[in-house]
Amino acid sequence: MFELVLLAPEERVEDLSDALEALDALSVSVEDADAQTPAEQALFGEPGMPAPKPGWQRSRVVALFPDEAPAREAADLLALQDFFAGCETVGVRPVADQDWVRLTQSQFAPVEITPTFWIVPSWHEPPAAAQQIIRLDPGLAFGTGTHPTTRMCLRWIAQRDLSGQRVLDYGCGSGILAIGAAKFGASEIVAVDIDPAAVESTHINAANNHVTLQAGLPDLVQGSFNVVLANILATPLKVLAPLLCSHVAAGGQLVLAGILERQAEELQEAYAPYLALNVADTEDGWILMTAAR
Repeated sequence: MFELVLLAPEERVEDLSDALEALDALSVSVEDADAQTPAEQALFGEPGMPAPKPGWQRSRVVALFPDEAPAREAADLLALQDFFAGCETVGVRPVADQDWVRLTQSQFAPVEITPTFWIVPSWHEPPAAAQQIIRLDPGLAFGTGTHPTTRMCLRWIAQRDLSGQRVLDYGCGSGILAIGAAKFGASEIVAVDIDPAAVESTHINAANNHVTLQAGLPDLVQGSFNVVLANILATPLKVLAPLLCSHVAAGGQLVLAGILERQAEELQEAYAPYLALNVADTEDGWILMTAAR
């Protein structure tokens, strides 16, 4: 493997990335060229949403190629293009062979939800204190327990006895919340998502955790539920307000996540005609909102 390293101003990053993909780069990554210096810039977007800008004022663009020749050919071709003005070729260099599976696995350690409830990848042994675990590996769908929104939802679940209750996980992703509900006693769980890959992941993860649930597209949802969980993002949660509330049974609870602290009021206003939302938990700028019917 060889990587071609380029420097580019912010306005050239998108054109450069598109060109590298057209030149059959195996991957293209963009980094802050001023990282670890006083000129470093923070550049973040919400989960599932694009970053606010394509790059930094000075971006390092790194393209991976299978061999040295195509990497050098790409560098020569890019240098001739009009959009390369203001860009610079740093060089072509070999990439050391690594055990990529082991490297990826090393980035995912067990995640503590409560002192006795953990999310544990399949290649790890459960911590000694774990009385309840969910086995989950990183995959195609959102939800490995590493994000604050997922942890807050699971903490809420772990603090309740869901025995005999009917639970809906709307926007299930990996199915982690639905599996958590099953682990804490729910008798009937319906998990739905608009993404077929998420539905497939939920089926696989449920089987790996030896729990029974129904998973499918949103038209699977029928009737009312004792608990309705939705860990999505603020904008779709506002659109879904009448639908989600309509599925909360008398005496049931609605649990919403994917909401930033500054979005609390707009969520409360969107749900006010149906249920009264309150902030139940907060972590790293994210909040969990709940309501009871």
